[in-house]
Amino acid sequence: MNNIKAQIETLMYENAPDFEIAKVIKKEIKNYFYTLEETFATSGGKDFLVKHTKKIDTILKLIFKVAQREMFGDYAPMKNSIPLSLVALGSYGREQLCVYSDIDLMIVYKEIPGYNTKEMIEKILYILWDTGLKLGHRVHTVEELYEVSKTDITIKTALIESRFIEGSHFIWTETQNAIAKIRHDNIAGFIQQKYQEQTQKHKRFPLTMEPNLKEGVGGFRDANLVYWIGKVLYNTDNIKSLPENIVEEKSYKQFRIALEFLFRVRSALHLATGKKEDRLRLDLIPKVSELLGYEADKQGHMKCARKVTESLKIVRLYSTIWLEKLTRSYETPQNDVASIVPQKENENFHSLLKALSQFATQPFTAHPTFLKALIDAKKPERPNDALYKTIAKIFYQPYAHCILSSLSHARLLKYTISPIKKVVDLPQFDGYHQYAVDIHSLRALYHLERINDPFLLSLFEALSSDEKAMLKLVVFLHDAGKGRKRDHHYVGASLFKVFAQKLQLSQKLIKMGETLILHHTLMSNIAQREDLYSEKVILSFASHFQTKTLLDMMYLLTYADMSGVGSDIYNSFSVKLIKTLYTQSLEVLTQTKRLNEAQKRLKKEKTLQKNSDFLALKKSQQKKILEIPSDLLFLRYTPQRIIDISKKAFETVHYEYLISNQAYLTIEIIRKSSFDLSYLLAKLSHLEVVNMDICKLFNELKYFKIDFAQNVNADELGFIEEYIDQAFGTNNKRIVYSPSIYKDDIEIECEHSKNYAIMHLRSKNQKGLLAYVIEMFDEMGIDIVTAKVHTLKNRVRDMFLIEKNGNFCHNTDKIIEKLTREK
Repeated sequence: MNNIKAQIETLMYENAPDFEIAKVIKKEIKNYFYTLEETFATSGGKDFLVKHTKKIDTILKLIFKVAQREMFGDYAPMKNSIPLSLVALGSYGREQLCVYSDIDLMIVYKEIPGYNTKEMIEKILYILWDTGLKLGHRVHTVEELYEVSKTDITIKTALIESRFIEGSHFIWTETQNAIAKIRHDNIAGFIQQKYQEQTQKHKRFPLTMEPNLKEGVGGFRDANLVYWIGKVLYNTDNIKSLPENIVEEKSYKQFRIALEFLFRVRSALHLATGKKEDRLRLDLIPKVSELLGYEADKQGHMKCARKVTESLKIVRLYSTIWLEKLTRSYETPQNDVASIVPQKENENFHSLLKALSQFATQPFTAHPTFLKALIDAKKPERPNDALYKTIAKIFYQPYAHCILSSLSHARLLKYTISPIKKVVDLPQFDGYHQYAVDIHSLRALYHLERINDPFLLSLFEALSSDEKAMLKLVVFLHDAGKGRKRDHHYVGASLFKVFAQKLQLSQKLIKMGETLILHHTLMSNIAQREDLYSEKVILSFASHFQTKTLLDMMYLLTYADMSGVGSDIYNSFSVKLIKTLYTQSLEVLTQTKRLNEAQKRLKKEKTLQKNSDFLALKKSQQKKILEIPSDLLFLRYTPQRIIDISKKAFETVHYEYLISNQAYLTIEIIRKSSFDLSYLLAKLSHLEVVNMDICKLFNELKYFKIDFAQNVNADELGFIEEYIDQAFGTNNKRIVYSPSIYKDDIEIECEHSKNYAIMHLRSKNQKGLLAYVIEMFDEMGIDIVTAKVHTLKNRVRDMFLIEKNGNFCHNTDKIIEKLTREK
């Protein structure tokens, strides 16, 4: 700085024009900004801001000196004689000026003949503008300050936190006298307006994962408000110097640590963006974290974002308590909801929690005095049985959300609801959630207790009081498993189970709660990503929730979870999709056998997805295997066998087959080309078929497996291969069989499902029986999705799952007639 002073002295001696002097100052400022990151790395939060403020002070003092020299030359009067003062306002006045924030400057003067005060003011401003500093300025006479303060609450606020920089101390003394008058003017009105301003800002900038550090909840404006009101009432220069009965040393220490960290975050935010920026956007966290010294990985980013949320909550908590103490004698804006206050002094935590629970028959907020009582209350090191009984009662209250919000505000949520411990303040960098986990969970519970949709409300009201309490606990703990290496669904279900046992929920409810948490994202994922008119999709989903009550709870949980994410998530589009999934699932709940099969298939699919051979396949191939329409393949075959069949199918162009002739003959065929199964069966009618599986695969491929009761001579294998090849031909001579089938042997169920009909054939085993049935299906264009053919004690028990393509259910009488040969 000494170097620049010498340069400017030289320029002034040479009578250099103002813009030349401004260029030198501008260069000095530019060089200074290049060094800011280095200075930041070795400075504390407030310390860095003070250093920056003092640097700007030095530049302004230098510009004042230049203007003074140019106005008066070598005969310049003493500074106190010039009726002019430079005064810092706003964050600059508080010595909290961030690097790219506006420099709020006020020039106060008196118009005294002979001093050319206005010309000097103009010269100061012109030089400042030429330096490129981001300036916000006001120019007033001492006499007009009081009237100006009455025009706008923001101007009044700025004036009461003003600080002298340079110029006449006499003018500054008069300015201080004017400010003292301003401080004492309409204190009640000032407090009212500042509270209203804070409320509006909190609504506009809630505590999200992209918080506004200046205007939002727990931001600098909350801390500033304590200072401003403290300044008006006690003329203090900082929060710490407020009376001990308002700001206790222990509380102030926690507050100061949090504020100090937020000062550093805001400075890092400015340095990272190279501009004024108050919102900690997700895309800026990596650079901000790096500047703050965190590891350059996801864990480092998480720690940084988590500490930001924690610090904002601490500032919010103590500023709330202190503001209430400061303004207790004044009327402040009231909330629309009731506010609970402690009934007596020095209550223990258990008593206070009971009071909260009893008050929760209506929406409420905890009064700052109640928050203070919660913080100071005596409590056991960890909850005991008696306390757990009271905790359990929380979830039976109509407005449990208000109780938990009060505990959250007092930073006691981790103590009271232990499963939430690791997710309090935990950020969610998934591009979907807008709030930290605990805030999201509270919001989800809020929406569950304030359902506007009449249909959803009817589902909730139909639950028993125990079921409602369990569901509220589930909604609050559904994301408690996040922040671990294991899947949060499984961790969350385990945490719920242990905590619910402590709350003495019934085993039945605990089991239901585990199921809900384990699958809490399933309904929204399927509704928005899958075909809701696919029977496989519906059965697969509904198999997890096999009672209407459980399905209703899943619907309510999904609504609450999505509503807790943000205002635009549970919208008209998603509402329609989720209700469609619910309605479709409700229709299949009575189909117990099919739901059980769907559940078994799901288990097999999960096993498949862990198989190394399956994981080695292309993603597109994995998807096709999981979408195979035939449940039979998944119910009867091992995961490895399913993979082997599928891999062979991916290689099949027209058809492939495998003949095994060990203890008995088995023929396996994978075909894409047209295949005359009835011809093959007719050719082998001298052999008894004991089992046959037909499974529809993918890409128009089908898999056939035919087991016979005996093996064949080796010389017959060549003929069998020839029959298979011929079955793929077009000019096959058919062997006519006429098995005896009776009406009572046939059972057709066209309402088996929306997409499929089923036919059971139970008759005497006869030569050519299967060939005859298959030929009839081929003639009528009936597509078999799955066939299970089984022979035991000379009786066949055949099941055919048939696609509803219009050829089957519309022709059931004709099918029976053909099979029985009735005329």
